[in-house]
Amino acid sequence: MLNPFFKNVGPFNIEKLLFNTDIENKQNFKKDKIYNASDLVSATNKDLTFFHSKNYSSLASKTKASYCVTLNNLAQFLPDTCKKIIVENVLLSMAKITKEFYPNSVVDDFDITAKDISKTSFKKKVKYGKNVLIGKNVKIGKNCFIGHNTIIEKNVVIGSNCSIGSNVIIRNTLVSNNVSILDGCVIGKKGFGFFPNKECNIRYPHIGIVIINENCEIGCGSTIDRGSLSNTIIGKNTYIDNQVHIAHNNKIGDNCIIAGQVGFAGSSILGNNVMIGGQAGVSGHLKIGNNVHIGGGSGVINDVSDNTKVMGYPAKNLREFIKNNR
Repeated sequence: MLNPFFKNVGPFNIEKLLFNTDIENKQNFKKDKIYNASDLVSATNKDLTFFHSKNYSSLASKTKASYCVTLNNLAQFLPDTCKKIIVENVLLSMAKITKEFYPNSVVDDFDITAKDISKTSFKKKVKYGKNVLIGKNVKIGKNCFIGHNTIIEKNVVIGSNCSIGSNVIIRNTLVSNNVSILDGCVIGKKGFGFFPNKECNIRYPHIGIVIINENCEIGCGSTIDRGSLSNTIIGKNTYIDNQVHIAHNNKIGDNCIIAGQVGFAGSSILGNNVMIGGQAGVSGHLKIGNNVHIGGGSGVINDVSDNTKVMGYPAKNLREFIKNNR
């Protein structure tokens, strides 16, 4: 499930879609309609997807998408049922296409629909502090607490028995039951995705959401960005310390413990029962296995297999790290 909140203005004729985004129609596609832009896994036979790195070749070979924006040297990995749109810059082309389907997904202005909770139906259902604002299309379960100066912007679902601290901003987020979000968190804003340009940087649309599963705790001052073409997910019973940044598209497993000031670049996947020490950094597009321990201050720039302990920069097996630093 991608963002149920942004309106998809498709479908588009593929020929018109490529014309609108200044992508050369090398195959002379004419008749097909495209209903959505999606990732390799979620795409249906009515959708268009993208494939920009060999790291995703196994997913590309199984995609059900009818069209794929890709590079010439990657086209061989796609199934015959998927028509190839060859470009020089996959991500830039996909950004333009996604913006056509979701024109309101690039900006993140403040929510003009938000109003004081005392003027909403939640005033008798929720225990709340002073200056709490609630936007449109918000649902809040039973026995929830919301602290002072917090804004639950439009398009948020919060389960039962949740505690939302003071000075928190949440949008485009699904929160399950028994979740604590501590003071000063910002959750569901757009990620740091753009293409540098000397005249004007080009923003990448973020049409995903943040999903926080049950029994989680998000520490003070933490930020969790919503996904671009997939969702940012926090697994159940995962505890995140203060001032942690989780960028777009990350998937954090169940029962993870992440200490303060850890930073995640985009699109990495953490398994279950992962423990990360303070001030560690995890690069983008990595796979961290189950039961992994990452020492504080480490820099993880490669995949980490199951049941492994790593430390240092670049992060290496703990025994090797200790041997090299005696």
